[in-house]
Amino acid sequence: MQALRYFFRHPTISILETCKTLKQINQFHSQLLVNGFLNHPDLLSKFAASIALKHPTNIEYAVQLLDPSHNPTVFALNSLIRVYSKTSTPEYTFRFHHSILLSNQKPDNYTFTFLIKSCAQFKDLSLGLAVHATVLKYGFHQDPHIQSGLINMYAEMELLGHLKDLFLDINQPDLVTQTAMLVACARLGDIAFARQLFDKMPDRDVVAWNAMIAGYVQCGEPLKGLELFYVMETNGLKVNEGSMVSVLSACTRLGALDTGRWAHEYIGRKKLKIDVTLGSALVDMYAKCGDINMAMEVFWGMKEKNVYTWSCAMGGLAMNGYGEKCVELYRRMRHEDVMPNEVTFTSVLKGCSVAGFVEEGCKLFESMKNEFGMVPQLEHYGCMVDLYGLSGRLDEALNFIYSMPIRPHAGAWGALLKACKLYNNVEIAELASRKMVELEGTNKDGAYVQLSNIYADFNKWDSVRCVRHKMKSKRVAKVPGVSVIPWP
Repeated sequence: MQALRYFFRHPTISILETCKTLKQINQFHSQLLVNGFLNHPDLLSKFAASIALKHPTNIEYAVQLLDPSHNPTVFALNSLIRVYSKTSTPEYTFRFHHSILLSNQKPDNYTFTFLIKSCAQFKDLSLGLAVHATVLKYGFHQDPHIQSGLINMYAEMELLGHLKDLFLDINQPDLVTQTAMLVACARLGDIAFARQLFDKMPDRDVVAWNAMIAGYVQCGEPLKGLELFYVMETNGLKVNEGSMVSVLSACTRLGALDTGRWAHEYIGRKKLKIDVTLGSALVDMYAKCGDINMAMEVFWGMKEKNVYTWSCAMGGLAMNGYGEKCVELYRRMRHEDVMPNEVTFTSVLKGCSVAGFVEEGCKLFESMKNEFGMVPQLEHYGCMVDLYGLSGRLDEALNFIYSMPIRPHAGAWGALLKACKLYNNVEIAELASRKMVELEGTNKDGAYVQLSNIYADFNKWDSVRCVRHKMKSKRVAKVPGVSVIPWP
């Protein structure tokens, strides 16, 4: 009974503190029924809302509690909408929105915040526009949470024009809304507009700075990201772990190992916590910049690792020529009951290619489908072609390409071409090169150059001249290389 009295004073906290399992929820529910406490609609709604919010895995229990109720509160229904908006079945949120309307109550700003989140998952424009129109109808369009939610929704749908129209209609957007717009524009590739927003923001906190730096890195301008970080640091803003993840990502893209080492030292000097995200970024940076020993030192020193950390380490080992160690690390990951994902299989299949473990790679590819229920993507098929090709099994590689359930991409033919050059097979090399020319559309310079080089390797000079003449007639120009000066 003490728990029941506590329930009346702090109903939500009570459920959280006293109920940890479904069995305990059942027992608590029984006590409330026996004592008649759930005859009051408001208490019933609070009880259901508490289960939904504090025990989202038992959301169906909360739904069953409210279904018989003729007048559930908006708070309870909003709780269900909130939980379902974060699940793989966000369409259920609209069922409870309908329940609010049927009970002659009005949805509030919290209702629409999570309905918009559901629309972002759906990526259904007509549904998103309908919710946006309803927001305007009820007058919630100036709510900052709804504004940032709508920005995220249109960003998920990749509708940059809608985003800009929405933002221009917002009177005096707050810092959260401005930052959300900055992130969205950078994500959709309009980094110039994102920078305009950033420069006009009267108050810029570390979140805004981090968003702009990350935007530059994601849009392929890592050097500008590093330059902006330097401005941020010299302005005295407090750098956090998120700032350094972007810095390390910039170093990775630039191949700037010295700058990456400086960033690692900076993290130590500022006593920033190397959590899973930051640790994974360090592993990735060192591995891709060629210092695999330091990458593995950071990896083994991490107290907590997730599947991305393991995958980064495996990919780094494969990239640096340690295929056997890559496969061994995969086995250790499975021994520790870490579930692999698509990136994991890309990494370990590359490791098998480097080590020449053809049979092992085939088993892993099959386990990806049969054991873990994943659908192989183009990159995985490219890895398998590489696996066969680097082992000299060119006919099997070609047969694998022809047996793919999806249209073979340039990456698969490119992997076959690389193997043909290694094993001097001009016939299959010519086929692979021609397929790449067909597939690469307007970006044909690389495919034509490779085809020309193949002919040159086998002293087929008439064919070289023919390819170069074709490049000239089609106005295909060879793209020059670039170099990067490390910073700082």
